[in-house]
This record gives sequence, structure tokens and C-alpha cells, in this order.
Amino acid sequence: MRNTIYYKIFSDAFGIALAVFCAAIGLESFLIPNGFLDGGVTGMSMLFSEVTKIPLSVFIIIINLPFIAIGFRTLNKVSIIKSVLTISLLSLCLFIFKYPTITDDKILSAVFGGALLGAGIGFAVRSGSVLDGTEIASLILSKKMGLTVGSIIFIFNVFLFSVDGVVLGVERAMYSILTYVVASKSIDFILNGIEEYTAVTIISSESEKIKQFIMKEFAIGMTIYKGKRGLAMTDQDILFCVVTRFEVPKIIKISKELDSKAFVITHLIDNTFGGLIKARKERF
Repeated sequence: MRNTIYYKIFSDAFGIALAVFCAAIGLESFLIPNGFLDGGVTGMSMLFSEVTKIPLSVFIIIINLPFIAIGFRTLNKVSIIKSVLTISLLSLCLFIFKYPTITDDKILSAVFGGALLGAGIGFAVRSGSVLDGTEIASLILSKKMGLTVGSIIFIFNVFLFSVDGVVLGVERAMYSILTYVVASKSIDFILNGIEEYTAVTIISSESEKIKQFIMKEFAIGMTIYKGKRGLAMTDQDILFCVVTRFEVPKIIKISKELDSKAFVITHLIDNTFGGLIKARKERF
């Protein structure tokens, strides 16, 4: 038990350190030198820093404070404390350390800067914290308004990038949108890339053997539909289960080994609730 607690503390600390490192490099080595912004509170901080010439580290603390204060009332207190630590470390790193500019190419800066910043946000969330107060506000509003977190963040960023276009010019705003899109994809990969849920449907004459293997090997639930073969009109069991993306190849392999004529269908799904699946950890 104690070893598990120590491992959790070490894992979260390492994740937060990695998050701060990736975000700082993405900001200082790619985005800021080329004048590109991201979405959310980080993007707003960058915009204010650009206009006022006050260091970005100052605005990252100031603008995140109201969101942190709201989060203390409604969300997991441990996660909020971790978020304060993560945001403070990022601000401190930006203030103390000088990072080299890696490239002046606009496309490369937008892509790699967005990817690194998104990775930083993703690692922070996996460690139970956030790097951007927008996520805290979105979690709270989604519960009250019935909208998804992604929809709320999207609405906020549409407004922010519209302001960017007026203040900084349309071209820089367009590069900033590219940065945001890449960062979003990077966040999705860090959070869901390994654990991304995949639905698997298997139609096979050896359905019982395949079912027993999957349930034993992966310790998950299985749903069996009763169907009929189209030509022969004979009864046919149809297997359905939800696994992570890295488990799919093994399921396909064993299905083909047990029945070379097995028909396997896979498709990605956004989320699941209940059942015997390998549930993702609730982080807030």
C-alpha cells in the first residue's frame, strides 16, 4: 500500500515536471519568438504580454488566479493544489530560464510549438492538474450548462482568436489557430492515444472460443448478440466488446487463428460508461 502511494506521488511529480518542461520549450523556443498565440488562458496571457510588454510569467499567474479560486469551491481540492503548483512552476521557469529560439520558420514554429505546448497540457492533466485555467472553468460550466468541455473551450477560443485578428493581424491569428489545432491533437494523443477506446465486433463460427479467450486474456466484459447468417439463415452469435487500441491487434490475431473466416469490425469511440472495461482514471 505504501509503495503504491510513493509510486503515485513520484509519477505525478514526474508528470508535472515533464508538463512544465514541454510547455516552457514550446512557448519560449517556438511560439513567443514568432509571435504566435495559443488558445485558452495561456493564449490570453500571451496576448496581454504582447500588447503591454510585461513578462508572460506575470500574466500566467494573474489570469489563472480567478479560475483557480473558482475551482477550489467546486472541484477536487488535491487537483486544484496540484494545478497551483504546476502553473506556478511554469511561470517560474519562464521568468528564470532563457530558452534558445530553435527556428524562425512559421509553419515549423506553429506545428512544433503547438505540439509541445499540447503535450505539456496533456501530461499535466494525466498527473491530475492543469496548466490552463480555461479547463477548470469549462469543467464547471459544462456541469451547469449541459455543454461539453470541448464545446466551451471552442467558444472561448473563437472569441480569443477574433480579438487576435483585430489586435495582431489576420495572418498571425491564422498561425495561432494552426498552433491551437496542433496543440489540441497533441493533448488528445497524450490523454487518449494509448487508452483510446475501440469497439470490436466479431462474427465467427468459433465465437465461443474467441469469447473465452478475450474474457480471460483482457478481463473485460463481452456482449453477445443473437443473429442469423444472411445466406444460410442459420443462427449466429455476434461478439461485441470495448478494448484499448493496443489490445485490438491481439484480438484480431487470435480471431483469425481460431477462425480464418472470422469477420472483425473495429471503430473508435469517444467514451464509455459502466460495464466491465478498463476505465480511465477520473482526474478531477
